[in-house]
Amino acid sequence: MVTFTARRSTPELVAPARPTPHELKTLSDIDDSKALRYYQPFVEFFRRRRRGPAVDAVDPAKAIRAALAEALVHYYPMAGCLRKLPGGKLAVDCTGEGVVFVEADADVRLDELGHSVVEPPFSGREEFMCDVGDSGDVLGKPLFFLQVTRLKCGGFVTGFHTCHNMADGFGMIQFMKAITDIAHTDQLPIVKPVWERELLMARDPPCITHMCPAYGSLLSDAPEEDGDSITGSGDIILSTPPEAFVGRFFFFTAADVAALRAHIPKHLAKSTSTFEIVTAATWRCRTAALGYQKTQRVRLLFTVNARARCSSGVLPIPQGYFGNALFYPLVDCTVDELCGKPLEHAVGLVHNAKVDMAEKEEQMRSMVDVMAMLRELPPVAMERTHIVSDTRWIGEENLDFGWAERVSGGIPSPMLVGSMGMSEYMMCKNADGDDSTVVPMYLPGPAMDCFVKEIDRLLNRLE
Repeated sequence: MVTFTARRSTPELVAPARPTPHELKTLSDIDDSKALRYYQPFVEFFRRRRRGPAVDAVDPAKAIRAALAEALVHYYPMAGCLRKLPGGKLAVDCTGEGVVFVEADADVRLDELGHSVVEPPFSGREEFMCDVGDSGDVLGKPLFFLQVTRLKCGGFVTGFHTCHNMADGFGMIQFMKAITDIAHTDQLPIVKPVWERELLMARDPPCITHMCPAYGSLLSDAPEEDGDSITGSGDIILSTPPEAFVGRFFFFTAADVAALRAHIPKHLAKSTSTFEIVTAATWRCRTAALGYQKTQRVRLLFTVNARARCSSGVLPIPQGYFGNALFYPLVDCTVDELCGKPLEHAVGLVHNAKVDMAEKEEQMRSMVDVMAMLRELPPVAMERTHIVSDTRWIGEENLDFGWAERVSGGIPSPMLVGSMGMSEYMMCKNADGDDSTVVPMYLPGPAMDCFVKEIDRLLNRLE
């Protein structure tokens, strides 16, 4: 693997290109979560389209800087900073001060980076990201950091961090797409941003009709049964030091997904999504690899995008909404139930949890109420819980400058120590050019060896 160092300019603040409103805008009760108080990184690789001298003469850093200033006119809250109001509620102080921008150059070509340009964890990712300081400290700081690194081949890399309280993955890419569209030589119109955070505010008074077990214990003074604690240190994932973890990215091609489907009945296989079968399989293999006792309870927490439910009338979120609109179904069962029964049982657990949350507005409303009540409590550190975030369809493939096309990109995880229990799915091509669902997995070394064997067994790779 080639090594290189990016030569960075001094960071500067890029303000909106024109005056914008100075006001205080309150975040929603989903945005407000302490678990989201960090900067989410993305790295995206672009190849120059050779269409003549005029296109070749475009300086990507200068063009993107100008487009960023224009995009901030429309997305002006991104040019402010977060403040904590009395009572702990977060709000954006729309000061118009701007976001951090860094120009950089690296003496390396896209093709010299090898397959790791196509495949995560993305070669040289540290050189393509600017310094955000403490990534868990979001108050009083710029909300967006962007570095544009020019490469020897004419291609370039955008590495950016977005405060997760301001936007989920869909919103982050929506903002980035506005920048690419404005920088496009054809001046494509951008998606009009929608604030409307009041759509995801708690009811007054709160009406919690559905309680997620992961949060219920924090709102109750009742002691939990011994051995079934949701928070605590009885989990190897929570007790293992970060340096003892091994990270691997598992690529599930269409052929791999078909191999997993072969383990479940045909009538179920036809209606099971790739997400459901891959998630059920990896959760099951991960649980087996970690060596939990058969009677212990394990949990799977994953995201459901409320935007996808607009047409059904379930909690309609308008097009252009760039705040956090993700909800978190939870599956709970014993180790013996998950690993001792056929894979189809785990698939059913995942499918039912997703459908129950996605099709019932009251469950979503209850979760908003719970999130508001938990605002000043610490983030939930869930024992024996695997967290999955599906970022495959957030729109990265639509990032196109016209004069430059996207090659690959995604989340260079894990960037935070606390993310070791999380897998953020991406859509990338493998070394053979096959579209694949990529599942990052972080486990203690011995557990990773066991996980690989469990996955290979399901994929019929063991002789």
